[in-house]
Amino acid sequence: MSNYITEEKIKELELAANKVRQTIIEMLVAAGSGHTAGPLGMADVFTAFYFHILNHDPKKPDWEERDRLILSNGHIVPVRYATMAHAGYFPVEECLTLRKFHTRLQGHPERERLPGVESVSGPLGSGLGQAAGMAYAARMDGKKFRTYCLMSDGEHDTGNIWESVMFAGKYKLANLTGVIDRNNIQIDGVTEDIMPLENLRGKYEAFNWHVLEVDGHNMEAIVNAVEEAKAIYEKPTVIIAHTIPGKGIPEIEFDFRWHGIPPGKGPTDKIPATEQAKHFLHDLRTMQGKIKSEHQ
Repeated sequence: MSNYITEEKIKELELAANKVRQTIIEMLVAAGSGHTAGPLGMADVFTAFYFHILNHDPKKPDWEERDRLILSNGHIVPVRYATMAHAGYFPVEECLTLRKFHTRLQGHPERERLPGVESVSGPLGSGLGQAAGMAYAARMDGKKFRTYCLMSDGEHDTGNIWESVMFAGKYKLANLTGVIDRNNIQIDGVTEDIMPLENLRGKYEAFNWHVLEVDGHNMEAIVNAVEEAKAIYEKPTVIIAHTIPGKGIPEIEFDFRWHGIPPGKGPTDKIPATEQAKHFLHDLRTMQGKIKSEHQ
């Protein structure tokens, strides 16, 4: 067992992540639009950050010394909203206002609408530049907070993300940690068919980054990787988190068709549209019981 996390804490995080997944499904159904696969796949990573890793205070979202978490691929923001709600930033019930008129929970995050959201993201590839700027400014100002940037693998097709990789590597931004959601899908199919990314580790290493690879559904591995990143003083770190899109719902796992559609509007070759929401929630609630029994 890691020195950084106990067995009891792992159980707590796994149960919280499952609750986050249930909320994601409920809010997507209420909205009638939004992304399913990516948010489900990143629920463990977001839960690890908001419930264990980040130095933050939900009651003081603008606390100057808080760690900054930037979400670059803003379309998976339902997972951020759901996790923030369960962490105490706002009532969980507000999640059901996703994408409604006048809601604080826009389809892509808007910094000025919701306290605790650090940036506006929608155009892919921009988040790492924002995060690198924050990390560079923090070092100039002598601030001790850390900056984390969560990114998709598909957005690494964009050129501006590599400009940011070069910038952070050049200036040795050790207070910056990137996390890549390596789920191998994007809206049109498999990443390696659309625009091959490998050797992804080698590319980051070539730009003077420390690179770690983890199972993005293993709480202990996620926490340990972040702790190792904190111990690297001469370069930024990127954690390649291997995840399963649609995690928690076996019928849609690894299926790129679920990238950008909600339950009730997805492919019907396995589950009728009218049964999708009910079926997905049943899968997740069943998993809640399995998690409890596994840790007894």
